Amino acid sequence: MKQLFNFFDKLKNTVSKTAQALVGNVADAVSDEEEFSEFVLDDMEDILISADLGVNYAAELVDKLRGQNKIKPSQVKEFLQNEFIKTLDNAGSCKINYSDGKLNIYFITGVNGAGKTTLIGKLAYRFKQEGKRVLIAAGDTFRAAAEEQADIWSKRAGADIVRRDKADPASVVYEAIQKARKENYDVILVDTAGRLQNKFNLMEELAKIKNVIDKNAPDELRESFLVIDANTGQNGLQQAKVFKECVNLTAVALTKLDGSAKGAIVLAIAKELNLPVKLVGVGEKIEDIKDFDSKEFINALFN
Repeated sequence: MKQLFNFFDKLKNTVSKTAQALVGNVADAVSDEEEFSEFVLDDMEDILISADLGVNYAAELVDKLRGQNKIKPSQVKEFLQNEFIKTLDNAGSCKINYSDGKLNIYFITGVNGAGKTTLIGKLAYRFKQEGKRVLIAAGDTFRAAAEEQADIWSKRAGADIVRRDKADPASVVYEAIQKARKENYDVILVDTAGRLQNKFNLMEELAKIKNVIDKNAPDELRESFLVIDANTGQNGLQQAKVFKECVNLTAVALTKLDGSAKGAIVLAIAKELNLPVKLVGVGEKIEDIKDFDSKEFINALFN
């Protein structure tokens, strides 16, 4: 029980800046008003947009308050809490898909600098702590620094790695699948490039990797994660739209949530793209990765 309280306290600290930007500022601005006047509603909408909730979602929330008299400004926190829970629940389950006794492949995408490789290292460590055999496929083959980083994280986590400098990324993933099957691995974590400034080449590369997985291990692909740096705010939503064009994303992993005031991107992505957040990075240590729990997240924002 003490451990649960400690985690909740840590989560509250992690989302404290987001809580103030998204909830505290709205409550401070409107809760002393008697009615939702147009002036009050416009102010509320501006605050929600500035907290990175997104223009469309902010407008939708404010429209629900316009022309009604059941909810008063003093009840705005309860209103937002209920709406946010519904949004996260509608996006789908936060539980990571995993099948015991089978190979489990996790396809990890995202722009450079979002924290993909770090997240892979932390996830590899977690699976290893659970007694799983873990293989990292270093699919970002044209950045030497990326492969080196993947190699360092594999050693820290106690996982194995398939890397081939300058090789075709899809061939690295193919080799990893064959190795995992032959040697009875439980998990493959696929690292990928994230050169968004060259969108066409990146999308072609990701599609090729996805085709290799679909052709050689379609039943083993458990999740296609998009890794987003929480500090990117609304840019994260634009990234998600680009990657969803090419890859059948199933979930989001949010990194660098600690210290960010832009954690509302969780809600914006859930609302606009119908994608659940399943993992969050809450610190720099190798064990600082947690399963996302929508109710815990909302409670931490509002309590």
